[in-house]
Amino acid sequence: MSDPSALGTAGPIAEASPALVAGPADAPDRPRSLASDAWHDLRRRPLFLISVALIAFLLLLAAFPQLFTSADPTAGDLARSRQAPSAQAWFGYDLLGRDVFARTIYGTRVSIIVGMLATTLTVLIGGSFGLLAGFYGGWIDGLVSRVTDVFFGLPFVLGAIVILSTFRESVGGGAVGITSLVVLTMAVLSWPVTMRIMRSAAIAARDQDYVRAARALGARPTRVIWRHMLPNCLAPVLVYATISLGAFIGAEATLSFLGIGLREPVVSWGVMISEARDYLRVAPFLLLFPAAFLAVTVLAFVMLGDAVREAFDPKGR
Repeated sequence: MSDPSALGTAGPIAEASPALVAGPADAPDRPRSLASDAWHDLRRRPLFLISVALIAFLLLLAAFPQLFTSADPTAGDLARSRQAPSAQAWFGYDLLGRDVFARTIYGTRVSIIVGMLATTLTVLIGGSFGLLAGFYGGWIDGLVSRVTDVFFGLPFVLGAIVILSTFRESVGGGAVGITSLVVLTMAVLSWPVTMRIMRSAAIAARDQDYVRAARALGARPTRVIWRHMLPNCLAPVLVYATISLGAFIGAEATLSFLGIGLREPVVSWGVMISEARDYLRVAPFLLLFPAAFLAVTVLAFVMLGDAVREAFDPKGR
């Protein structure tokens, strides 16, 4: 017969042994935040990786164009006007004998800067109005919403034509003045979309428990907006900003093509496309190369925006 005392001693030890073996490695994983969960999902998406690689290359072109060409994009020689691509000039020469390859490389900087500045200004204006309207509601929400409806009723191209035609002479012929006017015009006509996105996110966040708790504890409205609501409302706005950046680059090219956007001495893809439109049959390469860079850039940002949108959307998983 077995010793009862031995059985009594072994029982609790045998039951406790799994707990002793289990350690921190067997503990349940800590829940990830929305941003970390989205980043974990993005790293496995080929669409995201391809778009990031393209954008990184374009940013390298914009930051260090001298690494890719030693030619001066503004130096021209009429003797080589509209010469076809060759070993000396990979993309050929334009009407004034300027190197198209050098102008395309240097045009990357202006086009991306215009897109980034317009996107940043649009997000700041629309996001601020949307956050205030969603948080306070009442007459503030009504006033901001009605002003937004007025701007929504303005067609983008028509509004840009009116604004740029009215003020383009007052900014002079400098590159900074022309670029600033184009950026401001696109931001003024585009902020209502960001406002509505931020307003919807702010209304949803306003009714959450953490906002109610902060207000019940006596937190000031500015602290509630800045510390509690803003971090939880940024995701949809950032997704829109990523997509709209490529759209703003395309909008700049459209306005320049119409003759009301950027102009000399600014070097951008839109300016190059505008200059090449009258020589499409005799020198198609003048239009082909800047248009190809423009299309790839817009496509890269749209692909990035789609990947980010799907990563931040839990319903799409």
